[in-house]
Amino acid sequence: MSGRLLRLVCTAAMAAGIVLAPVPAAAEPAPDTADDRTVAGLLTDLQRLYREAENATETYNGTEERLREQRAEVRRLDAALARTRTSLHDSRGAAGRLARQQYQNSGNLSPYLRLLLARDPQHAIDQGRVIGRLARERVETVGRLTGDEKKAEELSRRSREALARQAALAERQERERDGVRERLRAVEEMLASLTPEQLAALAELESSGIAEEQERFLASGALGDDAKPSAGGESAVRFVVEQLGKPYEWGAEGPASYDCSGLTSVAWERAGTPIPRTSQEQWARLDHVPLDELRPGDLVVYFPEATHVALYLGDGRVVQAPRPGADVKVSPIAANPVLGAVRPDPGGEPVRRYTPPRLPRGATDGPDAGYATAYAPAAPESSAR
Repeated sequence: MSGRLLRLVCTAAMAAGIVLAPVPAAAEPAPDTADDRTVAGLLTDLQRLYREAENATETYNGTEERLREQRAEVRRLDAALARTRTSLHDSRGAAGRLARQQYQNSGNLSPYLRLLLARDPQHAIDQGRVIGRLARERVETVGRLTGDEKKAEELSRRSREALARQAALAERQERERDGVRERLRAVEEMLASLTPEQLAALAELESSGIAEEQERFLASGALGDDAKPSAGGESAVRFVVEQLGKPYEWGAEGPASYDCSGLTSVAWERAGTPIPRTSQEQWARLDHVPLDELRPGDLVVYFPEATHVALYLGDGRVVQAPRPGADVKVSPIAANPVLGAVRPDPGGEPVRRYTPPRLPRGATDGPDAGYATAYAPAAPESSAR
């Protein structure tokens, strides 16, 4: 398919509310696939591809975070090794000076014989004290020299190992980056194979499915009355509202674009509470909170693998960076299958007064679903054609 036609179809996808994302560039869809599958089957396949891309993106983000930490460790070890080598150089110089001083002040007679033979016994005693002090300093300097040599050797070994780990992480990151790009191409190719009518039908099914899921979710009583946010939560909410309309970009942490966990992690960092970078780590390491105790600023995590995350706005809505081709927007909390919620500042006291930020026009425009949806019906094999 030509690049021009691909752009035209992608433009149609955006106009219909469908967003682009991942599959191998060489995989050409079967000629009858797009025409014969039901809309529900197409949506199921599309959301599966989106979810694969989300998984790959969060894996990439995790490796990026570990690589960042590893680079910091290499810099720390290099600085410590440089300080130790400087200390080692100074210790060697001090040892040499002490050796020369002791030689110049000692002679061939022991301090005891010099005391017996000296015309001025007090002078001999003073000289003996100087020699004794120099001997003690020499012992200390030699000990420090030996310790610095061992420390320098150990730091050099650890620095080499840290560099090797950094190189391995960088290689893994490249492989994971290629995996994300491959999956994003897969979605683009699938969408490029659809007609404008099919794209419009997908958008309608997606929208109606989310509305139904939101209605069921709210009717279940899973949510209680919103509590007031903490000061940090209020700051995080106001930050994400300011990001509305900015595009999704995998691996991005702002300020021009974000992916899902990039948005939530930066929001809480700006609020003064750094949190893990990825949705999986946010779910694993932050305090869990019942859904009926949600307050603005909490994070809502989605899918069994915790591969998507949004920031709770209140009133059953979240702010999220949904998926490639979409913008940061306000969505129903049930736009994706909810796994649970976490609170970055469990000790934060609720503010006494809270006025939700005013949302700009278009805050809810565009597709809501992330990389998979709870409502997407699984198309049986018999109906896939």
